[in-house]
Amino acid sequence: MQITHRHSHHVTHHIHDALQVLASFTKKNAVICIAFFAALITSIIVPIDRTYLGYFDFKTLTCLFCVLAVVCALKNIRFFYILARKIVQLFKNARLSILALVYITFIGSMLIANDMALLTFLPLGYLVLSTTGKEKYMAFTFIMQNIAANLGGMLTPFGNPQNLYLYTKYQIPTLEFMTIMAPPFLFSVLLITLCCIIFVKAEPLKLADEKVSLDPKKTVLYLLLFALSIAIVFRGIPYGIGLIVIPAVLFLVDRNALKSVDYPLLLTFVFFFIFAGNMARIDMVRDLFSTLLEKSTLIFGALSCQIISNVPSAILLSQFTENYADLLVSVNIGGVGTLISSLASLITFREYVKHNPGKTGYYVKTFSLFNFGFLILLLGLMLLLKFL
Repeated sequence: MQITHRHSHHVTHHIHDALQVLASFTKKNAVICIAFFAALITSIIVPIDRTYLGYFDFKTLTCLFCVLAVVCALKNIRFFYILARKIVQLFKNARLSILALVYITFIGSMLIANDMALLTFLPLGYLVLSTTGKEKYMAFTFIMQNIAANLGGMLTPFGNPQNLYLYTKYQIPTLEFMTIMAPPFLFSVLLITLCCIIFVKAEPLKLADEKVSLDPKKTVLYLLLFALSIAIVFRGIPYGIGLIVIPAVLFLVDRNALKSVDYPLLLTFVFFFIFAGNMARIDMVRDLFSTLLEKSTLIFGALSCQIISNVPSAILLSQFTENYADLLVSVNIGGVGTLISSLASLITFREYVKHNPGKTGYYVKTFSLFNFGFLILLLGLMLLLKFL
């Protein structure tokens, strides 16, 4: 009797441990878990068959993998950190330094995608403000960096995952892509700049010196690999080449970069491809979405991002409309708004709470105020341009 009791206690303990691990994984990877269950449930409704193979956009997955891997390698040699530090050191006051941090994140998201830009530059924002005693600007700076990351990536096809996907799916000519995105992009730059000028005072600020240097050989090599991955995105080089060259070089030079690639993000894409493909095959869903998108792709697209985030919205809605111009704009400006409208916003939230555990409520309130302000103004501008 004693043994059975001890055994059952042992089993309970194991189950408890397993559940804790599962809970912690789910918390860290909420989006991938949701994507997995969405794919699973729709696979029950639409049984797996040969059509499934057509769901996957292998070019988007390859481009994303190549860009992420090279960015991890550049991050390992502290390339972005050193570059950004130099820029901030040029500016001698709080307003200009915060503007510099926000612009670096903005430009960074165009080149290295929004999630990566935030993971790289939020710690720098924290470092600058905490070492210079300007913590009062922390929430504002993080929120502006977050908005900049979500909106900065919109101008280029590789600036964020949903752009890469839509650019490939609809085979949008590069120049046309940039023409579509120019008005909301320029308006975003203006809004972000105004916010930093209005809400930050020009107080003096000095960053302590720190000896940091770059490895010249690795820097050149990684920048060449980065150029190669960009050439693949712009359809200059077949994506198969990137899939061979980039992992091979990194395997020899920096295996750690291959290990640090955001594989959950790639898997999330795979699950969302299955979910979106299945949804498009359910007649009732197809009719509903087609009707809604015919009414206004712009409004419905931006609203759907608020609930299911911008990447899944792009993949899902692209099954129901040929109006790629409005869809493209909607899933970009839809990235601002709720905390879940973009993966990047959750990254910023996590980073802020890590440094300021007691200020969660204040952050969410300020975040919502700025984000919805941006969303309303950007939607208003785009709807106005449609009527003109």
